[in-house]
Amino acid sequence: MLVVLGVVLVGAAVFGLLYTAFATLTSVLLFGWLLLIGGAAGLAHAVLARNANFFWLGASVAALNIAAGAVMIVRPDAAAEGLTLFAALLFLSAGTFRLVGGLAVRGPQFGWTLLLGVLDVIIGLLALAQWPSDSLYTLGLLFSLSLLFDGLGLVSIGVGARRVIGMLGEARRETEPEEPVADGAQVTGETPVNVEKPSGP
Repeated sequence: MLVVLGVVLVGAAVFGLLYTAFATLTSVLLFGWLLLIGGAAGLAHAVLARNANFFWLGASVAALNIAAGAVMIVRPDAAAEGLTLFAALLFLSAGTFRLVGGLAVRGPQFGWTLLLGVLDVIIGLLALAQWPSDSLYTLGLLFSLSLLFDGLGLVSIGVGARRVIGMLGEARRETEPEEPVADGAQVTGETPVNVEKPSGP
């Protein structure tokens, strides 16, 4: 299932790389609608629980989400600039954490983790260097590359996990004791056949 999900993410990433402007606007509008719907749901919940102590906090957060979602839907180009800056900083922080975590843990995917960390840092720096002039294309490119890296990572993890499971199965079969065969029995295939001993001297 991890391999299948990884292949789906890689396919979406390839489509986004071919149509970066479309990927940018789609990401902005999708995020805006999510904020708008989530803010409306949060505001309704705050109104229903208006006697609780968190009413004003919940209502304020919901109002901010609604306002941000409305701005992103009405002005997706301006929202793309802000999201591009946020995505660039996110790539820098994620790459730094991957590098530090990979060097500290040194797990089975050590080389792959370091490679992803380096690529994340490079992408974040390039996005900051081109901001805000190329925000309409940078955001779609960043998210498409993120999908590509995550998809390849899932494929690698799935293949590695399948290999480990196969190795464990082979080791288990090798360590299992063989079934004892009774005296005077001859094994043919899997069914023991009794053989009578010859009589006489």
